[in-house]
Amino acid sequence: MTGVKSPSTPNGPAVLLGSAQPLAQAYDCALLDLDGVCFAGEAEVPHAADSVNGARAAGMRLTFVTNNASRAPQTVVDKLARNRIQAKATEVFSAAMDAAALLHEHLEPGAKVLVVGGEGVRQALTDTGFVVVDSATDAPAAVVQGWDPAVDWAMLSEGCYAIIAGALHVATNTDATLPTERGFALGNGSLVKAVANATGKDYLAAGKPHPGIYQRALRRSGGTRPLAVGDRLNTDLTGARASAIPGMHVLTGVSSARDVILADPAERPSYVHTDLRGLLEPHPQPTRDAQGTWHCASSTARVTEDGSLEVDGTPLTGASAALGLDAYRALISAAWEHQDTARATGSSAVITVPEITVTHEDDRP
Repeated sequence: MTGVKSPSTPNGPAVLLGSAQPLAQAYDCALLDLDGVCFAGEAEVPHAADSVNGARAAGMRLTFVTNNASRAPQTVVDKLARNRIQAKATEVFSAAMDAAALLHEHLEPGAKVLVVGGEGVRQALTDTGFVVVDSATDAPAAVVQGWDPAVDWAMLSEGCYAIIAGALHVATNTDATLPTERGFALGNGSLVKAVANATGKDYLAAGKPHPGIYQRALRRSGGTRPLAVGDRLNTDLTGARASAIPGMHVLTGVSSARDVILADPAERPSYVHTDLRGLLEPHPQPTRDAQGTWHCASSTARVTEDGSLEVDGTPLTGASAALGLDAYRALISAAWEHQDTARATGSSAVITVPEITVTHEDDRP
């Protein structure tokens, strides 16, 4: 993001960064994802409340940035409160609010907008001066589409009628799936593609992974040294890297440790941790020695010539492995270097990565 500087702004190769200070001191603003980071459906995420409240107490500004367009800001605050996390409505920036901001770049306030979505989208539009209508016969200038359980065939079809008649189509986000207690359900992006297929028209997209949501959320927060925090590589961390904002990945949501190790450069976080305790701790910098072994604190990792992984001198040969946090960081660095070198030379980047469980030092028996 232009004008944003920090001690560890990601430039050049996508590598893990280090911070001698706790991240809540090294950065002045956290752009926090919600689902999978601050809570998990109706369940609490371990350590989330103490960590977020602790970061606030340390002086860090907090903005809760979510692709969920169905919740109004106060609804988000109430849900956070049930998870013992302090928040204010002015600290919430949703994909619905981002879509409204994006729409202001194309339409004047007072324009009619048809909502294919729920109360979160309607409130975001009315709060910023648009007139919400319910029918294509009202000749709306735009259709804003966001996920909500109330979205049905009739609502999707009404959006199609308006878009075919010339209305601008704006998606609050393009997430293909939505995590639920039963698994992954249809996300807004899948429904947006259905409308686009029916109309034959292109659409504008707000939300993550597009960098605009982080840029707009940061301007709203007043922070100058931001850190993005998320659990999904293809939304939270891709958006952070596209914005040149350092990102911390946590293992309490969708993307696994194995996913991080195999991540494409555009999806890679700048920091990793098991959970939001990473806000309150320093992050040791992984380093490489002349023999190609990566070191992080007292742990080492390397990729062997046959593409297998080795941690602290022991090959990872099974279907699963348990690692400490520093070993995980060293392993990530070794795997990323191997894959980047292979891309640069046109050689094979195949590595064998088991399922990885990462344990914080404080959680070891």
